[in-house]
Amino acid sequence: MREEAIADNPLNKVRSPKVDQELLEPAPMPTIEALLRTCDKTDLGLRDRAMILTLLDTGLRASELTALNIGDVDLNDGSVAVRRAKGRKGRIVFVGRQACRSIAAYLRVRQHTAPLDPLWLAYHRNGERTRLAYDGVRDMVKRRSKLADVKAPSLHSFRRAFALSLLRSGADVVSLSRLMGHGSLPVLQRYLKQLKEDLGEVHRLHSPVDSALGNSRAK
Repeated sequence: MREEAIADNPLNKVRSPKVDQELLEPAPMPTIEALLRTCDKTDLGLRDRAMILTLLDTGLRASELTALNIGDVDLNDGSVAVRRAKGRKGRIVFVGRQACRSIAAYLRVRQHTAPLDPLWLAYHRNGERTRLAYDGVRDMVKRRSKLADVKAPSLHSFRRAFALSLLRSGADVVSLSRLMGHGSLPVLQRYLKQLKEDLGEVHRLHSPVDSALGNSRAK
């Protein structure tokens, strides 16, 4: 068709094969708790704690996290303006009370907190302070994981943990899609499939027929 040798595409009537979506695991909550326990009250510890909580509480991509400026975060209502989002579509996400307190604690030890200053700083050995890059976030998670003696979760697994946590808590798919910056709902199908497995396990453990009637008949 590109070379105009034929008028119609013969593959138009051929259905695309269905490919099973791999169920990717979220960052385990016990692992995240272990990472947080390694964070002390130093500038670096306060930064890392605030960053870990923000990753988990917003579902941001690591690139979106590092692009945040101080003025993008409103600690009064917990709103976070994501301006450099994937696909150039900005959105608003939120952090809860604990994450807000951690961000505030980190900002209190900062020397400069102008609205256009980077929210997350990289601390260099020569004393220089620059915007934290993607590799810096990844190195932080690896360093904290080593201190905690746990397997380092991937940065994207924090985003998966956010999605599954909201779904398990009853959040609707449309709102979750908007918070995560997905352009279409089908992207969330793998999370819904994982949630279905969760519900199946709950039913297996608490089936009315198997637990109540089964015990009654056994008597």
